[in-house]
Amino acid sequence: MKKINFEIVTPERVVYKAEVDSITIPTSTGEITVLPDHIPLISLLVPGELRVKIGNEEELMAVSGGFIEVRKDKVVILSDTAELAHEIDLAAVEEAKAKAEKLLKEKRAENVDYVALAANLERELARLKVGNKYKRIRRQNPNI
Repeated sequence: MKKINFEIVTPERVVYKAEVDSITIPTSTGEITVLPDHIPLISLLVPGELRVKIGNEEELMAVSGGFIEVRKDKVVILSDTAELAHEIDLAAVEEAKAKAEKLLKEKRAENVDYVALAANLERELARLKVGNKYKRIRRQNPNI
C-alpha cells in the first residue's frame, strides 16, 4: 500500500517524521484528512488535534498555528508548537489554561495583549483535549 512521507517541524525541533497512511489536520477551513496521492495544497494550520495513522496504530499530537504544504511526494507542517500526546503534562496545561482564562476575564487589566492571550488559551485547550484523549486511550489499552 502506498504511504505518505510526513514531517512536522517547529522552530525548536523536528517533532515527527515517518511514512504514514493518513494524516488528519486541523485547518482554517476545517479538518482535512490527507491520503496518498492527495492533490497539492497549502493551508493554514490552526490549534487542535492532529492524528497520524500507520496501519492500525494512531499517533495523536497537539498543534498550534502554522502552515501545511501537501506535495505530490510529501506532507510538511511548519507549526509554532507541536507535541506528541504522551509528552503533554496535563497538570501544567490545566494551570496555564486557568491563568489565561483568569487574565481574559479581568476587564481592568492593563498592558494585556488579549489577542495573544486568546491564542494562548486556544493552544492550551488543544493540548488539554489531546492529552485527555491520550489518557483515556491509555486506560483502555495500557500496552500503548
